[in-house]
Amino acid sequence: MRTLFIGCSLVAALSAQDTIRIGAKNFTESAILAELMAQTIEAHTDLLVELRTGLGGTMICWSALKSGEIDIYAEYTGTGWATILGQTDKVTDPLRTFFYVRQRCRDEHDVLWLEPFGLNNSYALVMREDKADELGITRISDLLDHQRSLRAGFGFEFADRNDGYPGLVATYGLNLANMRTVEHALAYEAIESGAIDLMDAYSTDGKLLRFKLRVLEDDRQFFPPYNAAPMVRGATLRKHPEIERALSKLAFRLSNLDAQALNYIVETEGISPELAARAFLEIEELIGGASASTAEARRAFAAVRKSPPTPGAAATARPGFLALLAAKSAKIWSLTLEHMWLVLVAVLGATFVAVPLGIAITTRRRMRRVLLGIAGVLQTIPSLALLMVMIPLLGLSPNSAIVAMLLYALLPILRNTYTGIAGVAVELVDAARGMGMRPNQVLRRVQLPLALPTIMAGIRTAAVISVGVATLAAFIGAGGLGELIVEGLYLNYIEMILLGAIAAAILALLTDWILERVEARLRSPGTT
Repeated sequence: MRTLFIGCSLVAALSAQDTIRIGAKNFTESAILAELMAQTIEAHTDLLVELRTGLGGTMICWSALKSGEIDIYAEYTGTGWATILGQTDKVTDPLRTFFYVRQRCRDEHDVLWLEPFGLNNSYALVMREDKADELGITRISDLLDHQRSLRAGFGFEFADRNDGYPGLVATYGLNLANMRTVEHALAYEAIESGAIDLMDAYSTDGKLLRFKLRVLEDDRQFFPPYNAAPMVRGATLRKHPEIERALSKLAFRLSNLDAQALNYIVETEGISPELAARAFLEIEELIGGASASTAEARRAFAAVRKSPPTPGAAATARPGFLALLAAKSAKIWSLTLEHMWLVLVAVLGATFVAVPLGIAITTRRRMRRVLLGIAGVLQTIPSLALLMVMIPLLGLSPNSAIVAMLLYALLPILRNTYTGIAGVAVELVDAARGMGMRPNQVLRRVQLPLALPTIMAGIRTAAVISVGVATLAAFIGAGGLGELIVEGLYLNYIEMILLGAIAAAILALLTDWILERVEARLRSPGTT
């Protein structure tokens, strides 16, 4: 079992270095591969494993690996070639790709690629079968005759990566007139409903067994090989060489069909990544025994492996919103408390920083321009990008999320503090001075009480913004209600996404109401 279930005495007896941290990106296959590695290491070594799943994309995982926040994660050779190492040359040979990324990552970053799992999860472009038949499209080149009318929805990474849409533009001359970015998991629902006509997919996506889609032939062989393999920090492997021996048992054991079947039973039949991975390891006799808890997972995997379902067939019914709410109530409460703690610490920190600075800049014009400019620039940085910047500094922890949220909360509090104090009538300030009040007394007894509603409006705005930003904390493993949203995204489970989103919205309304009550208690008599 994981470290969570180990007795306190045992945990105390082990050093932090004996716990191997395995990361996973925010999609199903990455979570399954992480589970396969974790369970294999636990079964064949004396090491403990801590999983950090749902991390938001390649560069977050790569940054976490280099900084030592995680020790291992599963990466794809094509992603290593184009995204991590920035290669723009065309490559089609799987061995050349693997040996190239292995050598450069080892020599330049002290990161080692171990033997591949066996699957090649290539990028692909897909269309609905009926739409592709209507337009006579079977190859990517066929898109050129329809690029002005087709509506494309590409994942955020695919839209920007060298091995994604920019590379397709250069190789095929594509210039799609109507292209937008969407969350990859939700794109399947969009293409099924007809909201988009074209999307990117992974060739081992379980959803390709669910939806009636046509995978377009890459007739110019643009996409590089994407053989999945464990990537391990050199320092970790030198200290624990038994990890390589354990993970070698997974080498070339996972075919494309196996990966697709595992993805399918997780995304469509409600099997957890943990049980799906365990079922595979038991069937392949890579770990001992067959547990009763995996009986359903073994049956489901074996059935899909033997006879893949017909695309378009009815999927196994999932619990509806109310049933899911009842089943997840304890987890929702726990995640809500985590979310509230993140917001509370961030907003209090921002208040303690921004209110004094807002007071200071009322009489310092140059300082005002600089600080408001900096706070404004921070607001323009995408939330996920700011979180990623925090990883090398503060790690995959709540601290990274708190600091990022604090920075976002500065502008409304700083600006409203300045506006509130500067807006106090000059006559009132002069009258107070005429009564013999010193500057700090004028500030404390006149300006701050009158400015309080404006200052509190800034704090309330910052708090509501922070509730929203905190949902992204899940992408760096920092917890909060975003975990439900991330899990729902990679499971393509709309009800679970709604569960997290609605809980966050209710928390935002509750936060604003509580701060409104606080403002009423703090407001001086006679003010409105």
